[in-house]
Amino acid sequence: MVKRVLMIAFHFPPLRGSSGIQRTLKFAQYLPQFGWQPVVLSAHPRAYAQSGPDQLRDIPAEAVVHRAFALDTSRHLSIKGRYPNWLALPDRWVTWALGAVPAGLGLIRRHRPQVIWSTYPIATAHVIGYALHRLTGIPWVADLRDPMTDEGYPANPLTRRVYQWIEKKTLLNCQRAVCTTPGTIRTYRTRFPDIPASRFVLLENGFDEENFADAESLAAAPRDAGRFALVHSGVIYPSERDPIPLFAAVAALKAQGLIGAATFELVLRATGHDGYLAELIARYGIGDVVTLAPHVPYRDALAEMVTAGGLLILQAANCNHQVPAKLYEYLRARRPILALTDPAGDTAATLRSAGIDTIAPLDSKEAIMDALSRFLALALAGQAPLASPDKINANSRRARTGVLAALLDAIALESPLEPADAARPSPTKQ
Repeated sequence: MVKRVLMIAFHFPPLRGSSGIQRTLKFAQYLPQFGWQPVVLSAHPRAYAQSGPDQLRDIPAEAVVHRAFALDTSRHLSIKGRYPNWLALPDRWVTWALGAVPAGLGLIRRHRPQVIWSTYPIATAHVIGYALHRLTGIPWVADLRDPMTDEGYPANPLTRRVYQWIEKKTLLNCQRAVCTTPGTIRTYRTRFPDIPASRFVLLENGFDEENFADAESLAAAPRDAGRFALVHSGVIYPSERDPIPLFAAVAALKAQGLIGAATFELVLRATGHDGYLAELIARYGIGDVVTLAPHVPYRDALAEMVTAGGLLILQAANCNHQVPAKLYEYLRARRPILALTDPAGDTAATLRSAGIDTIAPLDSKEAIMDALSRFLALALAGQAPLASPDKINANSRRARTGVLAALLDAIALESPLEPADAARPSPTKQ
């Protein structure tokens, strides 16, 4: 019998964006090698702000992909950029549920999947997963990745309450809750002490060796052989990855003559907040050493990583239970890594376990000045720590997919959980 899994994922080609897209895409690509056929339920491309064909070739021929009706409230349902809040609860893609639930029922009738799998960070995906699980009784795996809620997150109180409702329904009704870091599991076990510890599963992010092989074939010479390029690849969130202390440190080092435009360049690739960052760069007078670079196709971004002088991680203490997906790609790129993050968080722990200690807190200008100076000295001397091949290979997407396949195998043999919120039958009169 062919084993099938219905995978509900908003982040899927032709969407362009961060490394987070790779999680579902690579699971779908490698699951057939482990005896599972993916049936992917994604969103219509109109819902994506950025799309392109560059990763469509990575979708395996065995995969069934259905892109259900979906709109982006901010672009399709707004008037002069404004819309009622309820049209974006839990998120701007809530209309996806209107198309995906009936489409999912049709896919289930045709393909008879043994397991339903839905993945965050679009909360609507778990709404769809919950609905299909309740309607069909098929076991449900919720790929939470990171905590859906935290103190002050989401910032809007109504949105936070809706997220908390979805989070609770998900954890009470899913067969397994998959998280990407130990800190996330600890957070959920503290928040929901009555849920069995066995319901939580650790499945980290990773890198794809085939993509890196392609990227290395594309890789050109460094941007400027005379300048050390320190590259941050991906979104810079104003809160979770606040760059202000970094910019202050760069300005101070520049004023002291320790870095300059002739020898150093900080490249911020596809930040998602270029307007905000441009104002900060101008304020600190560092436009000659900091470059805002546009989005490029995924393999081109990997090619930039493998030729960079160094790679930069930004992660604030309010994300201590998270690890950026691109960290695993950075490890595979085998370039020196400077991590500006809380030394007590999961990101720092992951780097230390790989033998990398070039770490400093993101919120301290003085600590960043010291760390950046030390990092540049080590990197230029060829003495910056790098992860060992064994540590790198353990993080491959193929290896992670093997773990997921084993989990799916186990769930397919289990008795489905009775829905936690199911109505209790009335006693039968004798």
